[in-house]
Amino acid sequence: MNETMINLLKLEDELQFTEFSSEDALNLGLTFIKIAEKINQGGIGIKIERNRQVLFSHLMDGTMVENAYWYDRKKNVVDRYNHSSKYVEEMYKSMGTTFDESSLLNPTEFQAVGGSFPLIIKNVGVVGSITVCGLTGEMDHKICIDGIREFLTK
Repeated sequence: MNETMINLLKLEDELQFTEFSSEDALNLGLTFIKIAEKINQGGIGIKIERNRQVLFSHLMDGTMVENAYWYDRKKNVVDRYNHSSKYVEEMYKSMGTTFDESSLLNPTEFQAVGGSFPLIIKNVGVVGSITVCGLTGEMDHKICIDGIREFLTK
């Protein structure tokens, strides 16, 4: 396991909720929108699910229908692996391959790039996903992490 993977697992240990309601999903989604606006990166898509139920979904101005496909493809990776889409991307890289080459999963349904993070409840585990898309995988991942961290510190 490389250092990047270790750091991504540390984030999963750090960014856990004690509970997560529909109102929490709304407030977290609005936090992502504020972050995107603050850094002049409008045009992101956001999808938050708990137990496969969509609690928040929003496509900002500047997005296209493809953004909805992207956030679903990323969140499907989290649903499958119970780790962030960035972690899964790095896991395959550490094996000297790519997710698309070696996962045996349909790339029209699964995409392992940064931007989707497991919704983790302390002492329960992964109960859903929190996904940001529309920018680069690195930027999507950063907005996702920054938004969760900001929400949890309130």
